Amino acid sequence: MAEDIVLDVRDLRMRYGRNDVLNGLSFAARRGEVLALLGPNGAGKTTTIEILEGFRMRSAGQVSVLGADPALAGEAWRARIGVVLQSWRDHARWRVRELLEHVGAYYAPYPVPGLPRPWDTDELIAVVGLAEHAGRKVRRLSGGQRRRLDVAIGIVGRPEVLFLDEPTAGFDPEARREFHDLVHRLADRDEATILLTTHDLDEAEKLADRILVLVGGRIIADGSADELSRRMSTEAEVRWSRDGQRFVHSAQEPTRFVRDLFRQYGESVEDLEVRRASLEDTYMALVRQAESGQERGADAAAARRLSVVTG
Repeated sequence: MAEDIVLDVRDLRMRYGRNDVLNGLSFAARRGEVLALLGPNGAGKTTTIEILEGFRMRSAGQVSVLGADPALAGEAWRARIGVVLQSWRDHARWRVRELLEHVGAYYAPYPVPGLPRPWDTDELIAVVGLAEHAGRKVRRLSGGQRRRLDVAIGIVGRPEVLFLDEPTAGFDPEARREFHDLVHRLADRDEATILLTTHDLDEAEKLADRILVLVGGRIIADGSADELSRRMSTEAEVRWSRDGQRFVHSAQEPTRFVRDLFRQYGESVEDLEVRRASLEDTYMALVRQAESGQERGADAAAARRLSVVTG
């Protein structure tokens, strides 16, 4: 429903000189939805997030975050969003608990009914896995521990919208798993809307309700990981055993192939396994398809310019 729309982006454009970084982005996100923004370096992911955060002015288009234009919104609006950057300047002499209490105090003047703000400091420290280091100075934390602190700073105000830019960079597997649990908690329990960028496609598949694929400043795909996989014509891989032998076959229509396989061999078919294209396979196919189309378009434009000059 319209009242559940938290992010609303229409025909977003960004130009630096003659270079179009964003070229007509349109998408929306509901309350409690997790969106992953994927794309190769230079696709415009960070620019998009910076515009939604209100840190960068757009060239054209309409943007609404929590019902306000980020370019014009004030402090009360900013208290409702959270940001976890790829890196930030360390406050090396602060201790973990002191720093979080200090940052959290900025959110206290902007309470929200039913949503205690800021987050209780000790509870937050425990949630991000820093309870044993609460009294330690920031400069003495390891890289992974500092990244956990980054996350804590980003969510200390209990944001209604959370922007995560490569949030698990530097995390070990255990910390990554705990972070994934935290994202699900924020989305499910607090109904926070979350927009994240990541190069970890496995992470995107685990976390995101929807995935947006951005190439050359345009959204070329929008859907769940399963929807995107089914949209591409990539083949599935069918594996099975029969009479002690192992077989592998690629099939455009795996259901029909498996049906024909059982019709032909019956119960002698064992260890049947159907592997559909992974998100990584789908993502790479989408990007290659989009980039080849852009190259053809650029070649055609160059040919037209040449014909004008030589004609």
